[in-house]
Order: sequence, then structure tokens, then C-alpha cells
Amino acid sequence: LTVNCLDQHVEKSPNRVAVIWERDEPGTAVHVTYRELLDLTCRLANTLKKYGIQKGDKVAIYMSVSPLSVAAMLACARIGAIHTVVFAGFSAESLAGRIMDSGCKAIITYNQGVRGGRIVELKMTVDEAVKSCPSIKHVFVAQRTDNKVQMGDRDIPLEEEMSKAVSVCTPESMDSEDMLFMLYTSGSTGKPKGIVHTQAGYLLYAAVTHKYVFDYQQGDVFGCVADIGWITGHSYVVYGPLCNGATSVLFESTPMYPDPGRYWEVVQRLKINQFYGAPTAIRLLLNYGEEWVKKYDRSSLKTLGSVGEPINKEAWQWFYHVVGEGRCTLVDTWWQTETGGICIAPRPSEEKAEIIPAMAMRPFFGIVPVLMDENGKVIEGNDVSGALCIAQPWPGMARTIYGDHQRFVDAYFKAYPGYYFTGDGAYRTKEGYYQITGRMDDVINISGHRLGTAEIEDAMTDHPEVPETAVIGYPHKIKGEGAFAFIVLKEETAHIDRIKEELKTVVASKIAKYAVPDHIVVVKRLPKTRSGKIMRRLLRKVVTEQSSNMGDVTTLDDPSVVKEILDAYQKYKGESSS
Repeated sequence: LTVNCLDQHVEKSPNRVAVIWERDEPGTAVHVTYRELLDLTCRLANTLKKYGIQKGDKVAIYMSVSPLSVAAMLACARIGAIHTVVFAGFSAESLAGRIMDSGCKAIITYNQGVRGGRIVELKMTVDEAVKSCPSIKHVFVAQRTDNKVQMGDRDIPLEEEMSKAVSVCTPESMDSEDMLFMLYTSGSTGKPKGIVHTQAGYLLYAAVTHKYVFDYQQGDVFGCVADIGWITGHSYVVYGPLCNGATSVLFESTPMYPDPGRYWEVVQRLKINQFYGAPTAIRLLLNYGEEWVKKYDRSSLKTLGSVGEPINKEAWQWFYHVVGEGRCTLVDTWWQTETGGICIAPRPSEEKAEIIPAMAMRPFFGIVPVLMDENGKVIEGNDVSGALCIAQPWPGMARTIYGDHQRFVDAYFKAYPGYYFTGDGAYRTKEGYYQITGRMDDVINISGHRLGTAEIEDAMTDHPEVPETAVIGYPHKIKGEGAFAFIVLKEETAHIDRIKEELKTVVASKIAKYAVPDHIVVVKRLPKTRSGKIMRRLLRKVVTEQSSNMGDVTTLDDPSVVKEILDAYQKYKGESSS
């Protein structure tokens, strides 16, 4: 696999730029050629081997985006080790949970990270996490800043070791179905699942979708601003572009640092041809007006892409007309951690075929979407809605959930036997195009990050004074969705505000800052069916103010709970606005 991503290009054009590291500090880009990236990868691979990492071992990577973090992924692949990248914004507890579930033998991290001008304590978080992870034998620590961090017995200074290593490492020979990496994603239950991707099918699918969806041409500079902690970073920052011999941008910063013009300043300076980002960032930036965009030359741009959540019409129009000056193709791409690469997007298509705003539209080669009704029957014809399934396998699909194949079968193949169930609903237009309408389960999407509401609930019920919680998603102007929590307290208390703050802290420390609910409302009890299942549908109606249309409430244990919750919500709204 790394031969496809590195060696083949080093043979043909060693000095072609593989990655451009757009560091957090504005204007300090670092260009790394294919030859240099291969050198880095081999030294890192030999260092891992020296410390006993072998084919089949698991290695955690907890690093910000950089040439070294890319080399860490490729070094694992080169020696047949399996990487699991954990987004560097996750808490110590989230990191520990993933390390324990996957049984990682080592972790690679930085002393600190830098994001938006602020220092992020990575090594400190790792130290906290590995206290509860006996499987970790070594912690490899690279230097991103000049600050000293505490180094213990199992800590190894990475660059120092790499400088002693040789720069040649024979790639391990791998079977096409050997595991390449694991990546944890949220499901509708509380425990994140380790999605497994394998060698050949995954790489093929990432490379082919990268080439055809974005019309990538040799010599283009491909700018995907995703973090390597997500599947988008795996497929369209690292594996797809490198397999195609592309020049890929590694964006370490944020869209707002040092100002809302950062993306477009980078486009101008690095002459980016394809720009692939999240709707949440576009919604944030459009609030700052067009000046920040128009200040910079965007004439290099040819294709724009949107990923991570459905894009709303307003954001689409702004992205297309303001950023792309109405002359760039805008592809709204639908796919998942589980699919490995883009499944539905407006391109590839016939030349100049129409693109309808805010719609994914066309299935990629080999993807056969179907819509299913409540009874598990395929819905034929157009102008119809149903559960979005895929009817035949494709190379990039996940192979299992690590350590829990039964959960894999249950989650994706049980609801509609013979089909892969995406968890999303979709509408097929009169013309036969696909529009994704959103999740059909208790999973929400905050700023493009998938999160099961059960994870937030589990974190909050750890609070001694909070026996019960229910979390739902609600529409949020910038984030797409936000988390809204209803909580029951053990007893009447005057310390409601203190408890709410403690709950926010506990969610941030158990999951990550982005998972913290925007709103917390105290209720006497939650709406439950006679069998004790919380009826979240009713809570959604309350929050989206559709309480006049509550639907069937006869299955509720006590229908008078509805008025109680409405009153509590109105009271909360009154307090917040005052």
C-alpha cells in the first residue's frame, strides 16, 4: 500500500511535492516532497520496529495534522501495523476507551499541539489516558513546540530516535484483505465502534473517488481542510491523494485564525485547485460577509466540495457564488466512515450535466442505492422517500467492527436483509436524483462530527445528582445540529446552575468539548412508554416548537407528562431570553 502512495512516485518524480503543511502560524507553509516523505516514513517505521512493533500490532496516533502524523500513518501501513488515529480534540477518557477497545501496543503523539494560536496539551492528555491502558508499552513523543513536557519510563523522543534510524525500510507484504486501519465512530448506543478498513479495496476506492469526484488532474494542489482524526482526513488528505501522486494540503489551523479570511488567504498563497471542507465552517464564515473572501485571489480554484453533513441552500449558494465566483463545480458529497469514500455526489457525470444546489444527486461507479419502506420493501419509481440502503458491495466498504462482528451485522445488515442500511433517510427526486434527508436513529451531527446522543446521556448520568437524562439534536444556525438535554434531578435543589456547569464539564472531559449540550432543561420526569423507553420524538417536537402536533401519545405511561415538559421548556426559554 505505501508503495502505491510513496515508492511509485519517488521512482518517477522524487521532487514532486507530496504534502504542503499549512501550519497554524499564518504564512509558514512547509513543502515536503515524495522523496522526503518516504524518508520520514521509513525512519519512523524502523523506529517502531526497533521498539517491537510488528505486523498486526495496533498503534494509536494522537497528533495534530502534520507531515509527521501522515508519516506515522504510512509507517504503520509499511510494517503491517494497524493504526487507529484519535482526533486530537478528544478527552483522555475518550482516548483511553479507544486504546483499550483496540488493544494498542504503542501511541504516537506530540509534546503539544497548536491550534488557533493556542497550545493544546497532547502529551499531558496521553499521560492521563495511558494510566488506565496496560496494553501500551511505548509512548513516542514528537516535538511540535519548544516547550518541555514530562518524560517517563515508557516515553521515547521520536525525532531523536528517527535521526538514528536508517531511511530504508522494506514494505511488509500484505494480503488485500488484511486490516489497514481502525477508526472509531459513534453509533446509536453509548460505545463508539471501531470501524475496520482493509488494504486493497479501501485504497482503490479512496483513489478513484478522489480522481473522479473532484476531477483531480496531475499537478493540481488538492486542499482538503479536514483533520486526519476523521475518515475525510484518511481518505482525502492522506490515502486517496497520495495514491494518485497528488500534492495534498495539511491544514493545521482553524477557519477563524487569525481572522475569517484564513481559508481564502491559504487558497491564494498555495494556489489551491480543489477545496474540500465542511458546511459548518461555511455557515460560520458567511456571517462575516463577503469582504474576507474577496480580499484574496481565488482564481486557482476549479472544484469546491462539501462533506460531513447536509449543506443548507444558503451556505451552498454562498460557497458557489461568493467563494467560487459561480465558475467552480461544487460537489456536495455524501458518504460515511463505514463507506470508506464518497458514494453519492454530483460528479462524475456527463460533461456539463446539471448540478442541483444542496443535493448529492448521483451514485458513484458501482454504488447501487435503494430506498426501503417501513415493511422492508424496495420503493420503486421517483418522487419518493425512504430508508437509504446500498444494494451491492463496493471496494471501500467497512469489513467489520473490531472485536464485535455481531454488532456490525446488527447495525448495518439486519434492518433490511440483503442490503447495507446507511442509517440515513433519503428522497429520490422526479428526475431520479438523491437528496439525503438526515439520520433515522438517535445520532446527531454537530459541526460535521457524528455523535450518538446515548454517549452524551451516559456521560451526564455519571453525575451523582442526575439519575436520568435524555439528549436530542435540534437545528443550530452554525453547527447544523446542537445537543439539547433534558435532565431529572434526584431532589429539589437550589444549585441547578452549579449542576448544569458540572454536567458540561463532565461531557467535555468524558467525550470532547464539541459534545457539550448548548441547552440543559430540568424536568420532573421524562416522557416514557409503558415499557420504559424514552420517547425522544416528543422532546424534539417541544424543542422545535411543534407541540400542537404531538402525534400519537397513547403509548405514554402518563400523557400528562407532556404538559409538564412544555411548561418547563417555556420557563427555561423565558429565563434564557431575560
